[in-house]
Amino acid sequence: MLRQRTLKRIARTVGIGLHSGTKVELVLRPAAADTGIVFRRVDLDPPVQIAASALAVGDTRMASTIESEGVRVATVEHLMSALSGLGIDNCFIDVDAAEIPIMDGSAASFVFLLQAAGIEEQNAAKRFVRVLKTVEVKEGEGRQLKWARLSPHFGFRLRFSIDFDHPAIDATEQDVEVDLAQDPYVSTVARARTFGFVNEVEALRAAGLALGGNFENAIVMDEYRVLNTDGLRSGDEFAKHKILDAIGDLYLLGRPLIAAYSAHKSGHALNNQLLRALLADSSAYEVTSFEDEHRAPAAFRQPAFAT
Repeated sequence: MLRQRTLKRIARTVGIGLHSGTKVELVLRPAAADTGIVFRRVDLDPPVQIAASALAVGDTRMASTIESEGVRVATVEHLMSALSGLGIDNCFIDVDAAEIPIMDGSAASFVFLLQAAGIEEQNAAKRFVRVLKTVEVKEGEGRQLKWARLSPHFGFRLRFSIDFDHPAIDATEQDVEVDLAQDPYVSTVARARTFGFVNEVEALRAAGLALGGNFENAIVMDEYRVLNTDGLRSGDEFAKHKILDAIGDLYLLGRPLIAAYSAHKSGHALNNQLLRALLADSSAYEVTSFEDEHRAPAAFRQPAFAT
């Protein structure tokens, strides 16, 4: 049986929120089988729980934010990406503020935290959402066209293309595909950082966003070049980060996907619209598990999902 996974031990860290700029303590706790990924705002009395769900996503400006009864947890996508990449089904995520800390702007710090806590299998079958027919969402037209698509595929494969019309990005690979059956998440995806532009900072901060952004947690560019002294981590880091984001956004479905995801210029909003379109068509998917692990897709049979 392909089994569910949780953490062996509690893990904790402290960081700042990318958009709020506030200090945040993050605590990851083991959870029983079939709990799912559950965020808890422990700074509130009583604490408020928000289960990872596509339908819980509210604000998608520059990040994915989940909400319940007026309570929010923002910027969940990088942590969700790490949880997906390591195949963790059940976890309590305690935060004492309204945003997950940004760490270094990638998922690598969360991967380290999860691996340090240890991962253990549980006596329950892992349950997947398997896509049975293609679902697509679009926005705009011509050069402004953005789209995202889920198609049947016996595994988990993602392809993303970007188009920013910027010299620093134009010099990199902008159409990237990752097949998690052969491209390990930790070494292929997890270290790709978020990025932004100096000329947008003033407007973002006026809107209450990017208040905690700096050279330590993002790739920063002016009109011509990358300003970080250490440069890029890879020649496809911009597009790879979009794949990292998509993995996290898609895991807000609450279960791992068996599907191929492809997108052009998509973002958090369109990714969530895609999940909602999938859920709205009961003929487009099924929930399944694998009693014989060897019959499961290779992407999910790897012992550590990603090392």
